[in-house]
Amino acid sequence: MAKKNKLNTIVSQINSLPDFLSAKALTTLFARSVKFTGTAGIKVEALTERSATISLKNKKSVQNHIGSVHAVAGILIAESATGYVVGMNIPDTSVPVIKTIKADYVKRAKGDMRAVSSLTAAQVKLMQTQEKGETIVPVIVTDGDGKEPILMEMTWAWTPKKR
Repeated sequence: MAKKNKLNTIVSQINSLPDFLSAKALTTLFARSVKFTGTAGIKVEALTERSATISLKNKKSVQNHIGSVHAVAGILIAESATGYVVGMNIPDTSVPVIKTIKADYVKRAKGDMRAVSSLTAAQVKLMQTQEKGETIVPVIVTDGDGKEPILMEMTWAWTPKKR
């Protein structure tokens, strides 16, 4: 593996904690770093170099007019899951940038929501060895019934911090 970036190093240390502590610590880390995720109340359940699992409770502050998780909140957890796993792999000299979000709403969401994103070994290698690039990061968003109310795909780019 290439040299770990700062985020990967911090997350690896957190992941050495017991599961119940690591999820809380990861959630706190990202809530402080990415303020909007903290405001929305997303939970980082798991994060590694290859995958991320993010959840959101169906509570009043994130509901739409029909009582389910708002459409944009569904995008938020998908963008967070894909962005966090990309952030685990890009060089410290680069910054991740969301390029494209494709979302097809295929059914009404019921209950809490969960987004799971994963990278292939080839994607990880590309991110860890290239200062600039882009890749499509798949994400599966499920509701409380385990169904996929939103079919999504995110394209992430990473570019040098200094131009």
